[in-house]
Amino acid sequence: MKVTPEQLPDQLAKRLDAGYLVTGDEPLLVQEACDRIRERAVAEGYEERTVFQTDPQFDWQQVHDETQALSLFASRRRIEVRLHSGKPGKGREVLEAFAKAPPEDVILIVSGPRLDSGETSKAWFRNWQKVGLHVPVWPVDPADFPRWLSRRAETMGLKLTRNAVAQLSERLEGNLLAAHQELERLRVVAGDEPVDDAVAIGGVEDSSRYNAFELSAEALSGNRVHALQMLRRLEEEGTNTLAILGVLQRDLKHLANLQHSLRQGSNAATWFKHNGVRQPPLRKALEKASRRHNSQSISRAWEQARQVDRASKGQDPAMPPWSALAALVETLSA
Repeated sequence: MKVTPEQLPDQLAKRLDAGYLVTGDEPLLVQEACDRIRERAVAEGYEERTVFQTDPQFDWQQVHDETQALSLFASRRRIEVRLHSGKPGKGREVLEAFAKAPPEDVILIVSGPRLDSGETSKAWFRNWQKVGLHVPVWPVDPADFPRWLSRRAETMGLKLTRNAVAQLSERLEGNLLAAHQELERLRVVAGDEPVDDAVAIGGVEDSSRYNAFELSAEALSGNRVHALQMLRRLEEEGTNTLAILGVLQRDLKHLANLQHSLRQGSNAATWFKHNGVRQPPLRKALEKASRRHNSQSISRAWEQARQVDRASKGQDPAMPPWSALAALVETLSA
């Protein structure tokens, strides 16, 4: 069965399913959907938790063994698998086996990037839908971002003026994770008072001497030394690594899509207009990067971005998050 993130709370109120597949390219929305599932599962006694992070060499037998194992601490368990790509690969057999005979005391939560379109026609996915839910998370359209921002502010009890929404939308350019963090910051600063455009932009621009948006533009422009200096300053100021990663991933996606469009004969100005990229510094940086990078370097950057994500979430203890971020910035600056 397929439900949208908006439908998920009502579905969870009705019942818990054996499995949940949450996929999409918006990390914030994927994370929030998974959080809702976890909260409901814990309320029903699924307190013991085991987490797996896949990679190209991941041994899926571990997941199968865990679903069949007896719990030493609790009668009900939740097992979480975080996919590194939209293709489960060897995990298809394990997911299909679980779907055919789900254990009574286990909930399996699988999350990751947008599911490859070819996967929905495969046997494992058809069997999964018989016993579990698929929650596809779609990106917020650039034209709908101001509306999304307004709704998010309202749910947080934050009052934004129309000008504040417009200024934040232009500055944040569709980055949901950065937007959420800025709204959290503004809620602390403003309290119950309305937030106008001056306060909103002050919150974004004064949050640090440098910010993730400037860092990304500098890296894409090929200014390696300055970009790494900016990164070190952000580290000194205690900036959240996932917030920086969110901006870099957004711009990396812009770069990949821009290159594809250019190869199809389009021009950069048209692509920027259709995709809501309005900031002149970012436009200039993306054009420079499109001339330096190729599919191999972009693929390497995506893999490094996934490593930053794992390191930031404590899933790769051997790799410090800031070192992983520095490697990604190096690649983007090359």
